[in-house]
Amino acid sequence: MPPRLRPTRLEHVVDGQALRARLSAAALDSLGNEAEQRAGALAILKQALFRGRMIAKERLENGAGGLETARLLCGVTDEVVTALYDFTTVHVFRARNPTEGERLCLLAVGGYGRGVLSPFSDLDLLFLRPYKQTAHAESVIEFMLYALWDLGFKVGHASRTIEECVRLSKEDFTIRTSLLEARMLTGDEKLATDLKKRFFHDVVRGTGAEFVAAKLKERDDRHGRADASRYMVEPNVKEGKGGLRDLHTLMWIAEYLHPVEKPEDVFRLSQFQAHEVRAFVRAFDFLHAVRAHLHFATGRPEERLTFDLQPEIARRMGYGDRADNPAVERFMRRYFLIAREVGSLTRVMSARLEAEHLKKEPRGLSRFLPGQGRVKRKALDIPGFHEEAGRLTVDGPEVFARDPVDLIRLFRTADERDLDIHPDAFTAITLSLNLITAAVRRDPEAARAFLDILARGRNTYRTLTLMNEAGVLGRFVPEFGRVVGQMQFNMYHSYTVDEHTLRAVGVICDIANGRHTDEHPLSTAILPLIDDRESLFLAMLLHDTGKGLVGGQEKAGARSARQACERLGVDRTQVALIAWLVEHHLVMSDYAQKRDVTDPATVAAFAAIVENPERLRLLLVLTVADIRAVGPGVWNGWKGQLLRELYGATEAIFRGGRGSDPAAAVRRQQSALAEVAREALVAQDVTAQGWAASMEDAYFTAFSPTELAAHAALARRAALQGGAAAEAQISAQRNAAEVVIAAKDRRGLFADLSLVLSGLGGNVVGARVFTSAQGQALDVFHVQDSSGAPYGAENPRTLRRLADALEAAGRGETPVFETRKADTSRSAAFTITPTVMLDNEASGEATVVEASGRDRPGLLEALARTLSEAGLSIHSAHIDSYGERAVDAFYVQTLDGGKLTDARRIAALKTALTEVLEAGEAHVNSRRLERARASVAR
Repeated sequence: MPPRLRPTRLEHVVDGQALRARLSAAALDSLGNEAEQRAGALAILKQALFRGRMIAKERLENGAGGLETARLLCGVTDEVVTALYDFTTVHVFRARNPTEGERLCLLAVGGYGRGVLSPFSDLDLLFLRPYKQTAHAESVIEFMLYALWDLGFKVGHASRTIEECVRLSKEDFTIRTSLLEARMLTGDEKLATDLKKRFFHDVVRGTGAEFVAAKLKERDDRHGRADASRYMVEPNVKEGKGGLRDLHTLMWIAEYLHPVEKPEDVFRLSQFQAHEVRAFVRAFDFLHAVRAHLHFATGRPEERLTFDLQPEIARRMGYGDRADNPAVERFMRRYFLIAREVGSLTRVMSARLEAEHLKKEPRGLSRFLPGQGRVKRKALDIPGFHEEAGRLTVDGPEVFARDPVDLIRLFRTADERDLDIHPDAFTAITLSLNLITAAVRRDPEAARAFLDILARGRNTYRTLTLMNEAGVLGRFVPEFGRVVGQMQFNMYHSYTVDEHTLRAVGVICDIANGRHTDEHPLSTAILPLIDDRESLFLAMLLHDTGKGLVGGQEKAGARSARQACERLGVDRTQVALIAWLVEHHLVMSDYAQKRDVTDPATVAAFAAIVENPERLRLLLVLTVADIRAVGPGVWNGWKGQLLRELYGATEAIFRGGRGSDPAAAVRRQQSALAEVAREALVAQDVTAQGWAASMEDAYFTAFSPTELAAHAALARRAALQGGAAAEAQISAQRNAAEVVIAAKDRRGLFADLSLVLSGLGGNVVGARVFTSAQGQALDVFHVQDSSGAPYGAENPRTLRRLADALEAAGRGETPVFETRKADTSRSAAFTITPTVMLDNEASGEATVVEASGRDRPGLLEALARTLSEAGLSIHSAHIDSYGERAVDAFYVQTLDGGKLTDARRIAALKTALTEVLEAGEAHVNSRRLERARASVAR
């Protein structure tokens, strides 16, 4: 990163005295012509503002700090605003002998009042009057506001008397907070002094409890709107958890309880220790730098650090690639470590402020109530440990110096007794982290305490999160510490690696405690059957520790897990099991979502990997928790059903079955045929009888007799109404609409149907294709909308319209749709290498073709048409997406019913499919180039 520059003096950027002189000269030159006077003044002010911003931008890009930049921008704005005020009151609406009612004071409030501004921050102003509005004051305010708007400011303003300020701030905490940091800019100084006295005497005094409660409720509501985690991988720098607003909240609380002359005087309060103040300033500086770069890069008040902006901000802040660690991931890890530090600071410092006022049992500052008497300490059975007002505390850092294992015992005790950690204890922990050495990591008692928390804790997720925020978890388990704050630069994962992992552990605890029963009925049923929960929780904690290491995530993760478990003294048999689970933690989701779980070869191959029922149970729970913890909306009923089907088929093999029992298949087929024949006989329908009798064997193992009968009826309809019929209904179990089309088979049918689905906004998540000996095709699609809900769930007419369009396509009518453009604004940040793989071993009868590349509307149709043009028939398609990447797997056969084995045809097919995938990448590259040019232009 570039070296820091020496702070620049404001007068070297904008000379206020010279600026006012230029404005006065311009006013005199255009005396008598108000329009010309105004235009001249605005031109001078724009020039000063632009010069100041450009100097701030240049200094920022050359290593100036975020706080310095924010103060410089604020100083430039101060000079422009006060110069405009002087111009307005001297040359435009001058009151030579101002009356009492014409007194006016201009104050900066809100963020502007704090003395820091980002490049495109709002300008919050208060025009303070002695009493009711006068024509003079109204004219001054109106002129200034229009001028500020013309200068490009977004202005939040109010014109009030002192009485109005006092009354409104009593009623509205937002107004009260903005006045807390009011800063006089220019005008009548006595008005500003009187307001400050009245505000602190009539509003602030004696109301600390209600203010703190309101601010913390406001903070909690804000976190709730933006998700409760500070580790969302597209964080909001201002409003997100761990962002600037959290630091502002802490400052407001401190200022309110301990009034200061200037906001920065908060840092001198005796309640805050020197190392905490340094961390506070460091966080403020970094976050302000990020925010300033965001504003300058986008040319607008952008607060979200989105994927498409992250690489650019990383570059602007001086981060470069290092080995396998890209610049953007290095920068984002720094961001998340700062966010974690902000969390620790606000937790400790806010609670310490609370402790001064709260004597009754606290559960957080949101219950800030006045108390009386001295807080009593209750000694615990561990020397140096005490319970104080519902919190666990220690005598001081000397407790940990005497026995560093107490750093782990403290969290076990907090979990066992359901206690919060006292801020003093939290501070002592952070000061003692260097005591967690190799010897402590190998200490049997420390290991027992840690495993009690992990595998047998009352509230494992909360306790592990506290350990992580305190820095203890990463020090005690360095394999986990390596991924703390590590982001996964893709659109699939919503959290950093450590936060995802802790959430996954929390999901297992929730399932064990009976939560999510409806969503995870199988996991809920089998979790009590798992004997070795310690191995399950250790595997979950360590499953992603191989990310970014040499040898691939799974192999490297297994090595890391083995190393960590051996150090913890885990039994050798458990170590082997945990390492196996970590190495194979993606296998079950891959088989369920990318392969045909009704294919006996798929089930047999998966069973050969798993080997025994205990591993199967562990792997299922691990997989469910892993997927659910990826991010909001990733888990759904479709994934759950696929996993249940794979689990059931594999468990049947372990119970003595073979996954594909020919005799059972024959009996099922005969039963189904008998059912269809009865209905067809009643209807005297020869077509349905012949169709059912000529369907392939695999068809009868995929559906229930009721579904088979419904399909026969659909085939009858198709024969009667021009060769195609379709039905659609919501499948709640699969969280998708099930769309069934019966039509005469022909080349390109699947691709035509896929085109209709894409054109009407459907997202295909799975498809099966069956063909009778008579040339009748039955295609079954499972479709969701763009939000991941069943297609048409909110509007049944949408489903009927889809079925009608599919019938028309089945008859050979060419569908016409308006081309949907892919939204590449965010995904353009990622470079995606298209891959195509062919596997002739995964299925006994078909070749599996897996195509992976950038997701976009119409991709399924384009891939399917390419397969059709290559002379291949599609038997099933398995569609999945991982953020910006789509992974589509097709089971295909040649027209004579065999696998694709010809080397030249395989090479040609790979080339053709790669071209389809690269077409989307080429579009994104052009968009990326356009964005780069626009960024340079700014």
